[in-house]
Amino acid sequence: MATEYDVIVLGSGPGGYVAAIRCAQLGLKTAIVERENLGGICLNWGCIPTKAMLRSAEIFHYMNHAGDYGLKVAGQIEADLAAIVKRSRGVAKQLNQGVTHLMKKNKIAVHMGEGTLTGATSLTVKSEKGEEQLTAKHIIVATGARARDLPFAKADGKRVWTYRHAMTPVELPEKLLVIGSGAIGIEFASFYNDLGSEVTVVEMLDRIVPVEDADVSTFLEKSLKKQGITIMTGAGVEGITVSDTGIKANIKAKDGKVAESDFTHVIVAIGIVPNTESIGLDKLVEMERGFIQIDPYGRTKSKGLWAIGDCTPGPWLAHKASHEGVTAAEAIAKELGNTDVHPHPLNRNNIPGCTYCHPQIASVGLTEAKAKEAGYEVKVGNFPFIGNGKAIALGEAEGFIKTVFDAKTGELLGAHMVGAEVTELIQGYTVGKTLETTEAELMQTVFPHPTLSEMMHESVLDAYGRALHF
Repeated sequence: MATEYDVIVLGSGPGGYVAAIRCAQLGLKTAIVERENLGGICLNWGCIPTKAMLRSAEIFHYMNHAGDYGLKVAGQIEADLAAIVKRSRGVAKQLNQGVTHLMKKNKIAVHMGEGTLTGATSLTVKSEKGEEQLTAKHIIVATGARARDLPFAKADGKRVWTYRHAMTPVELPEKLLVIGSGAIGIEFASFYNDLGSEVTVVEMLDRIVPVEDADVSTFLEKSLKKQGITIMTGAGVEGITVSDTGIKANIKAKDGKVAESDFTHVIVAIGIVPNTESIGLDKLVEMERGFIQIDPYGRTKSKGLWAIGDCTPGPWLAHKASHEGVTAAEAIAKELGNTDVHPHPLNRNNIPGCTYCHPQIASVGLTEAKAKEAGYEVKVGNFPFIGNGKAIALGEAEGFIKTVFDAKTGELLGAHMVGAEVTELIQGYTVGKTLETTEAELMQTVFPHPTLSEMMHESVLDAYGRALHF
C-alpha cells in the first residue's frame, strides 16, 4: 500500500525544505524525499560552507594587513588549510542538523532515498531498506542542479575540481586555473588567492562577472589584478592534459593565439546542469535545455506536479528557490481549499544577486545597459566608498554604489555595488524595488550616521544632481 500525503517535495535544498515547511504550516500532510543530505547542495556544499571558508580567508587577509590598523602581530601568520576545511564542514553539519530539527518540529515525514516519479502525483523511493511507494495530491520537484563538466576536463577531485572538490582540498594549489568568472569561479579565485595560490581566471566573454553592470565588472577586474590574480577575458581553454604532478592547459587568448601553460590544479566553474534526468519526468513536463518549464506559481503542464529552484529557469540562486517554494506551497494550499492564502508570483527583477569575493559585489534589477536596451531614459547615480566616513574608518575605501532610475517616473530600475559588506546593503534597494519606490521616498529616508548605508542615499541623490559629500 502506498503512503498518501497532501504534498510530497522531491529534494530538500533551500527551495525544497522551505516549501515543505510552508506546506506544513498551512496544515497540509507533507513529506520530503532526499537522496543525500537534508539542506541540499546550498547548505551542505554551496552557499553556507563556502562563506565559512571565505570568512577564514578574509580574516587571514586582515591579519596580514594588521599594520594598516595600528596593530602588531608577533611571528609568522600561516593558514591551516585542514583547519579551515574542518571549520567549514562543521558549519555545514550544524545547519544540516538544524534542518533535521525543522522537519521534526513541523511534523514533516522524511524519506531518505532516491526518488523517481511514477506519475504526476506518485513516486517510488529506493534506499538500502528497500523500495516504498508514495502518493500525494501534489508533488513539488526541487531536485536542484550540479556543476557542468568540460568535455575535455572531467573532474577527478585530484587535479581537476568542481566547486565541491574545491571546498575540501587536501593541499593548497600552487598555481590554480579557474575556468569561468561567474560567482562560483570568482569566489574561489578570491579565496585561494588570499591564501597564497597563484591564480589565473579565464573567461570566454569580454568581461568578468558578465551578468553584472559593466562598471562593476571593470572595477572588480582592476581590483583582482591589483591583488595579484591574472585575468584573461575573451579567452578560452581548448584542451587540458592531466598528469600526476599537474596540468597543462592550452589557452586561446583574445588575440587568437594559443599558448600552453602549466598549473597544479584547475577549477571548472562554467555553469550548472539541472538534475532532471532519470527521475521520471518524461512526458510529464516541458523542458528547455533540461530545465523544467513552469508558470509564475511553479505549475508544470501536468496537474498536481510543480517545480521550483535550480531545476527550473534561472536565476539559479538559493533565495530565489526559497521564495518559489513558499509561492508554490501557498498556491497548492489555495487549490486544496484554503481561502486565507494569497500567493504572489515571483518578480524576477526584484531578485538580488551577491558574490562574496574580495571586494564583494551585489546587485538587483536592471543594469544601466539593460535599462537602455529596454527603452528607458535613465538617470544614473554613483557614489564612491572614498567619500564615506565609515568606509574610510574601516580601511575599506575602495568601491562604489550605482543606482539606475527611470528618468520619466523616478522608478528605481536597478542598483549595483562593489565594496565591503555590499551583500548586506543590497537588501535595502531590494525592499525599495518591491515597494515600487521612487527617488522621492529614497531621498526622504533618513540613513544613520556613520554607516556604509549612507552611500546608498548619496548614490540616489547623485542621480538627481544632489550628492552632498562628493
